[in-house]
Amino acid sequence: MSALSALTAISPIDGRYRKKTEALGLFFSERALMYYRVRVEIDYFIALCEIPLPQLKDFPKDKFDALKNIYHNFSDEDAKQIKETEKTTNHDVKAVEYFIKAKFDSLQLSNFKEFIHFGLTSQDVNNTAIPLSLKEAYFKVYLPLFTELIAKLKELSITWKDIPMLARTHGQPASPTRLGKEFEVFVVRLEEQLRLLQNIPFAAKFGGATGNFNAHAVAYPQIDWKQFGTTFVEDTLGLKHSFPTTQIEHYDHLAAFCDALKRINTIVIDLDRDIWTYISMDYFKQRIKEGEIGSSAMPHKVNPIDFENSEGNLGLANAIFEHLAAKLPISRLQRDLTDSTVLRNLGLPIAHTVISFDATLKGLNKLLLNEQKVAADLEDNWAVVAEAIQTILRREGFENPYEMLKDLTRKNTKIDRQAIADFIENLSVSDELKSELKAISPATYVGI
Repeated sequence: MSALSALTAISPIDGRYRKKTEALGLFFSERALMYYRVRVEIDYFIALCEIPLPQLKDFPKDKFDALKNIYHNFSDEDAKQIKETEKTTNHDVKAVEYFIKAKFDSLQLSNFKEFIHFGLTSQDVNNTAIPLSLKEAYFKVYLPLFTELIAKLKELSITWKDIPMLARTHGQPASPTRLGKEFEVFVVRLEEQLRLLQNIPFAAKFGGATGNFNAHAVAYPQIDWKQFGTTFVEDTLGLKHSFPTTQIEHYDHLAAFCDALKRINTIVIDLDRDIWTYISMDYFKQRIKEGEIGSSAMPHKVNPIDFENSEGNLGLANAIFEHLAAKLPISRLQRDLTDSTVLRNLGLPIAHTVISFDATLKGLNKLLLNEQKVAADLEDNWAVVAEAIQTILRREGFENPYEMLKDLTRKNTKIDRQAIADFIENLSVSDELKSELKAISPATYVGI
């Protein structure tokens, strides 16, 4: 069997798009999950030493750095060792525990190693490791790319703020707008969703086998374990402590996070489709890269492939986000294992989203405004000033202006500059009002 490579990977995330997604391997790969589990276990052990538990009061604090180096220096070989142990244990978290115990032996700390994973269930480790990895992926990979996308849209909205453009409602010519404003709409939509997203906490469960700190409390009833759990999760790990819970985190916040990312992706799909349409209308040309081919049969073609690539990957991302949000908050009684297998796919929709944002950015950077075509469409659609004319006539108390303009414009014949001018000239209104009406054109009737 061929070795796994960009050519043999089943998923394009690890194949065709590997260079775009490899940064996420630090947070969502099997190796990454092992790293975060080790990190949680080590930090938890240190927290027990700092209470201190009676049996840990003599633990040499100068060894804390050596313990943290177990995860700071976590290597591929360490991951392979854990995987090898898992073949025997058939339990991934227990394999991590045995790995750390072996490290304690090598550090001559064997007397303290039974307090590794003390009182915990595997979900105390998983339900802290996973949100921790998600949080760090969000801040280090997702957020920088997302803010770059917003910044690019904002740049274009400013660059094109004074470009008048024919708007279309139901695909038909409508009251004109400004090109920059149309981009600003997406800026504001995305910024609003980002504000909502940033209010969702990265939550973690930490409370023993059924969420009640049973083992902790029976061994050391004098310790406030609820406060300990909150301090550890929130101050040490930087997450929100969910309490009370069952054996597992209830995932309500994670579901909200997935829903928020899905809404953002839906807005970007809307953007991709709009720009695709503008390109098809010849409002935009695209920068041509030497050597690229648009069609194997039609030599002239320059396809909007970046926006199509983005739309396709966002659709895949949203399908997975939808399942995560719908499935994760549901678990039979204390728990079942469906959350475990589903959570292993948490990186997939984020990877598809990263691919998409990258593609949209690439496409935006290739856009060349065809101002001549934009202006020509305005000039070719004088009927759109009918709204302006009938509104001013209403202001002046003119009888049935809407119906008059409808009779003029709602027909299958072309309405041009001259037709509008003739209509105005034949109105029984003052010359001053006629001058006001004649000053309106598709290029100037763009609102605020």
